[in-house]
Amino acid sequence: MATKLKNLSSHSQTNISEISTKKFALIVSEWNSEITEALFHGAFDTLIKNGASKENIIRKTVPGSFELSLGAQWMAQKPEVDAVICIGCVIQGDTKHFDFICQAVSHGLTDVSLKYNKPVIFGVLTPNTQQQALDRAGGKYGNKGDEAAITAIKMLGF
Repeated sequence: MATKLKNLSSHSQTNISEISTKKFALIVSEWNSEITEALFHGAFDTLIKNGASKENIIRKTVPGSFELSLGAQWMAQKPEVDAVICIGCVIQGDTKHFDFICQAVSHGLTDVSLKYNKPVIFGVLTPNTQQQALDRAGGKYGNKGDEAAITAIKMLGF
């Protein structure tokens, strides 16, 4: 696994752009809220540490990861929003539900990004277990929320 080789909270300083005037939308899934709240705080704190102003960070909540695509579209269509960061967690279960949700979300977020020509970041964990999710939401592998925020910043500097 990639996260066993790299801490999600570590990143290079290349292509970090000035973001004090950029507006970010963070769309956060309520499902698996223990995980998604930790991811949100990682993303929010990373944006602030890198120069974003609190007034330019909009948080919206959706019921589950499946709804991230529509939430992202609603925010991406706003001209004042520069980047959308989607936060979710889908843990493998006993049915194929996991596969359908993960595929739908990844395709949906890609489509929104291309449609609106702006960064729409996939900050969605897809672990096999709750422990793996915790390890990636501020645990031993860092915080995927940090990585998602840095990805948005770097894409704005592209």
